[in-house]
Amino acid sequence: MRSKEVHLLERPQGLPTLGQFGIVETDVSDPAAGELLVENIYMSVDPAMRPRLAGQTPLNEAMGGGAIGRVLKSRHAGFKEGDLVESMRGFRQYFVSEGNGLSKLDADGMPLPAYMSVLGLTGLTAYGGLLVTAALKDGESVFVSAAAGSVGSVAAQIAKIKGCYVIGSAGSDSKCRWLKEELKLDAVINYKKEVLRTALKSAAPRGIDVYFDNVGGEHLNAALPRMNALGRIAVCGMISTYNNFGAISEPVTTLSNMIYNRLTMKGFVFYEFEPLRAQFLSDMKRWLKEGRIQYRSTILQGIEQAPAALIGLFSGANTGKMLVQLVKDP
Repeated sequence: MRSKEVHLLERPQGLPTLGQFGIVETDVSDPAAGELLVENIYMSVDPAMRPRLAGQTPLNEAMGGGAIGRVLKSRHAGFKEGDLVESMRGFRQYFVSEGNGLSKLDADGMPLPAYMSVLGLTGLTAYGGLLVTAALKDGESVFVSAAAGSVGSVAAQIAKIKGCYVIGSAGSDSKCRWLKEELKLDAVINYKKEVLRTALKSAAPRGIDVYFDNVGGEHLNAALPRMNALGRIAVCGMISTYNNFGAISEPVTTLSNMIYNRLTMKGFVFYEFEPLRAQFLSDMKRWLKEGRIQYRSTILQGIEQAPAALIGLFSGANTGKMLVQLVKDP
């Protein structure tokens, strides 16, 4: 069987270009005893992939990323043909596995893209970052940057469920309308059209108790002076820095606000919250069924679109989760 893979051919300096990636055809053998053959259906494309291109992602090999696939052939006792599986073996059409790193997926009647976003690592990141790292209390004032992104949109809605006053930022009028009209955020800032520091001051008359930071840079500069005493900043990402050499941030000049307001600023990663997965899935499925959580996916078709999907994250091409679909959804 022939399979297409996405390879990194050259390490980007600044924003990646299409020419730095290649679509390579390889042979995939039939599974041997104890192995299974998987066909990927959806691949996850995430901003956190960009820093890894600087050194961690090998050149001239299939890139890695989250994926949901279907077992086509199995000679493995733990998997049967037709099983849905989650893996980190994205950015390829097919692969043979001994089962390591694969987990079966019971979709439970939910659409598969939901398990790549709101019911997957994206949702768990938002859930844990807001409720554990930021220790959100009901009724607080919350600011979420990149609030129309995959993680930010979930974090903003969880804050609304908890009765909070929620401010979100986004970079287009259409994203801002989605946040305001459908997700019902209390205030929305188009940071590409407004002066962020001025707009945030106006949008946060009660100050900010929790800042869920996906952007860093000027967003962090704007948020710090607005933080209330004992406020918490949960640092999920810094997408404004990922294309800079060494991921160096623009200067943050307002850190002095941390002193007398006794602020806490803490980074986090999703795997810290694995012990919460069962509770997270229970809560999130209930909120979805009650219509209290919405999600969007931007889905590009075909593995050839994977490089464009990754590059598009840094120009705001996505609303919600960026996915690449490889074959028809079963």
